[in-house]
Amino acid sequence: MKIKYLVLLGLVGTTVLSSCKKGFLDTEPSEFTSPEQLAAAAAQDPKVLLGSIAGLYTTMFTVGVGGTTGHDDFGQKGIDIYTDMLAADMVLGGVAYGWYSNLARLQSTTDFTRNDVYVPWRYYYRQIFGANTVIDVLTAKLGVGVAPTNATDRATMGQARAMRAYGYFYLTQLYAKEYGDGTAKILPIYTTADADSINRPKATAKQVWDLMILDLDSAVAQLSGFTRTAKDQVDRNVAKGLLCYALSSRGMPADWTRVQTLSQEIIAAYPKTDSTQLFFNGTNAASAGFNSVSAPAWMWGVDITLAQGLDLISWWGQVDQTSYSYAWAGDPKRIDKRLYDSIKTSDVRRLQFSAAPGLQPFNKFWAPARTSGGQRQIVTDLVYMRSDEFYLLNAEAKARNGQDLDARTALKSFLANRYRTAAALDYIDGLSGQALLDEIYLQTRIELWGEGKSYLALKRNKATVNRGSNHLFEAGNSFPYNDPKLTMVIPQAEVLNNPNLNL
Repeated sequence: MKIKYLVLLGLVGTTVLSSCKKGFLDTEPSEFTSPEQLAAAAAQDPKVLLGSIAGLYTTMFTVGVGGTTGHDDFGQKGIDIYTDMLAADMVLGGVAYGWYSNLARLQSTTDFTRNDVYVPWRYYYRQIFGANTVIDVLTAKLGVGVAPTNATDRATMGQARAMRAYGYFYLTQLYAKEYGDGTAKILPIYTTADADSINRPKATAKQVWDLMILDLDSAVAQLSGFTRTAKDQVDRNVAKGLLCYALSSRGMPADWTRVQTLSQEIIAAYPKTDSTQLFFNGTNAASAGFNSVSAPAWMWGVDITLAQGLDLISWWGQVDQTSYSYAWAGDPKRIDKRLYDSIKTSDVRRLQFSAAPGLQPFNKFWAPARTSGGQRQIVTDLVYMRSDEFYLLNAEAKARNGQDLDARTALKSFLANRYRTAAALDYIDGLSGQALLDEIYLQTRIELWGEGKSYLALKRNKATVNRGSNHLFEAGNSFPYNDPKLTMVIPQAEVLNNPNLNL
């Protein structure tokens, strides 16, 4: 693996992006500036590095960041669609244009030549190398192992380490079946942007998870006292959320104890999504639709404006009927019928999906005008993390920690404004053990449909995908979480260009 850095110095800040040649990353400095020049600039003005961190956040929604010209290559939300389709809760309802068809067929995950396995690999390592550039500069300034003390350096280091862990977390989910006993070699670790540190061999699962958790523990500590200026930035609560995901994906008893505590802290800081925000009720077209970063429950997301120039090649351009989109033009994205049928009629979230035609999320996601095919230039926002994830994860942690009564209470409290009557929740009182965990898993899939979280829950719960009857491919078939078809192989570009990969 080779690394190429683009550091864009401008009036409003510095953007660190790592740009790839086809198939691999290049260590030569770009036409903009080298890591050494970045270090020199940061020595003059430490805030330069905050601009570099901003570049990582911009990369999260940049078109083509995965190294292709595909209309499914647009950063984190593009990969969220990949994972929702692998988990099968999102159904590809048409193949007129072909995007996601190989993924929906479960063909591309086991074929190292496919772009579907290349895009996430390139995107997340690109984020990792960008974060490493910032970490290297601060380490050179402070000394190896020396924690920053001034507010700017603390905020910068905390965000960089959180973003590095974010990259490794998603790589572990996509390219490793599970943590297991920690001894399996899964993917290379890079902790520096130094050009001499290229072509690393695969590290063990334990080594990767240990690094993620160390980074996130450090980020939580260093982001104490940091007040962000926009929700696209990682703050302490977002770092805690990422730490919850890293710990729960490893799943040791001590991890679940920590997840319970961390998720409780997040719950104390954020409300859950209000019932008026959950579905279109005829009067809330302008105030709901999961399209505004100002929503109180959104912890991490980005405010999309016309200046960003997003259009068809975007999450909204793939999923939303009210945007000029593939969903509108003939390749709709639907909820799995088996999952839809599991939503109780007393649950208002059932109303997010139109029964006809085709179980599309007309009443969950929309542009404010609610005109079919109407939003051509995307100004609806993108959500990466919302508090509701941690209300549910808190209930799951309590159940895994043997606290069934507390888990039931937490689950019922969360669902109270999702069900029309309190009596409709009485069935939860009879659940315990695995049945309770299964219900929490189901509610997680319902609550977070279309938001890229189902696959993470599938892996965490070691569950089985049961495809509903409305899938175009593999309808009615089942796949356990560790089926090779549900985990991506390392892409051809890495295999060919990293001679040390399997050492």
